[in-house]
Amino acid sequence: MRSLIPAVLREEPQFARYFAGQALSMVGDRITFVVVPFAVLSIPGTDAADVGLVSAATLVPFLVFALAGGVWADRLPRQRVMLVSDLVRFVTQALVAGLLLSGHAQVWHLVALMAVFGTADAFFAPAAAGLMPLIVSPDRLQEANGLRGLVMSTGLVAGPALAGGLILLVGSGGAIALDALSFAVSAVFLARLKPRAADVAAPEGGFLAQLRAGFTEVVSRSWVWSTLAALSIYHVVVLPSVYVLGPVLAEQEFGGATSWSIVVAAFGVGSIMGDVLAMRVRMKRPLAVAAAALSVAACQALIIGIGPTIPVIAALEAVTGVAVSLAFTLWETSLQAHVPQASLSRVSSYDYLLTAGLMPLGLAVAGPVAQAIGLRPTLYAMTLLAVPAALALLTIPAVRHLPAPAPTPTPAASS
Repeated sequence: MRSLIPAVLREEPQFARYFAGQALSMVGDRITFVVVPFAVLSIPGTDAADVGLVSAATLVPFLVFALAGGVWADRLPRQRVMLVSDLVRFVTQALVAGLLLSGHAQVWHLVALMAVFGTADAFFAPAAAGLMPLIVSPDRLQEANGLRGLVMSTGLVAGPALAGGLILLVGSGGAIALDALSFAVSAVFLARLKPRAADVAAPEGGFLAQLRAGFTEVVSRSWVWSTLAALSIYHVVVLPSVYVLGPVLAEQEFGGATSWSIVVAAFGVGSIMGDVLAMRVRMKRPLAVAAAALSVAACQALIIGIGPTIPVIAALEAVTGVAVSLAFTLWETSLQAHVPQASLSRVSSYDYLLTAGLMPLGLAVAGPVAQAIGLRPTLYAMTLLAVPAALALLTIPAVRHLPAPAPTPTPAASS
């Protein structure tokens, strides 16, 4: 039985404590992603525009406050920032659930509460990235990130089914209440966490000075800014092929949502395999492997465009799922291992802003472009932009030669 437990959980007690709280919260997030649109539509008189408004209310504060979240996560104890964020998100989700269950919810209620939720999320994510090296020894970072990715990938596959079951059993309000509970559980584990003290002084200067210093940390490292550029292109150019154009093509030629769900499931299975691979295989040059994996992931638009049948598309998407998980796990590990502890959260905040934050731009543009030049030409054009950008990373010496984290004989933290 002991051998079935990942070594990082057995040997890193603080990470095990952190992971116990985060695993439930991450699955809850995947469920809520599916539930919220149905929660909005359960309010009489609402339509798709209201769903988009509530979704935007979550996203826009994240875009506005992501960089600020990075600054404050480097100024304050990251554990404290995360704990406050979890408590705020617990309260907002509990209020949303209460309004829905009582039948008093209105769209403006959800917009306001989701805006608060998105703001708290913007502070949590950079703090969490900065906390990891304080609860995991350097040579276990890749395994720890792979395990977190495994939970997220599993939630991506199981989340829709769990969400559908919860809506049937307890309704949208009940499902969101369970997500609120997951943040409370996460807060309890965070409060009991004992991270290692950072071995650097807190950053000096005011807020704007620290914001500029974070930007300097990004642009002064060629492996950081170049990877951020390639990842931004992937999010803006490639992912719309999966979220927008792929479903449209499936509807037109392959039988609609049922067929496309096979592709999505295959990608999810591949992602799980990639996370397991990241947990078990040490890479001597992790960022070089991440760049190669990103080049494979960037082929998704081409796969969707030229795939003759759904089984072929699904099989190839499973391969890209492996690549995506590897690329992001190894990238996160590289940041945590090689960016100075004092500025890690600020650098990570640029990662969140320039990747997930810019993705809605691509989602908004993909449809009109496909209408103007055609669905398949758009998919081919996406590939011509994204694949060379990913391959270009391998021409940068700092990307090719960035080493894996060095082993350390000292424990990550006391138990």
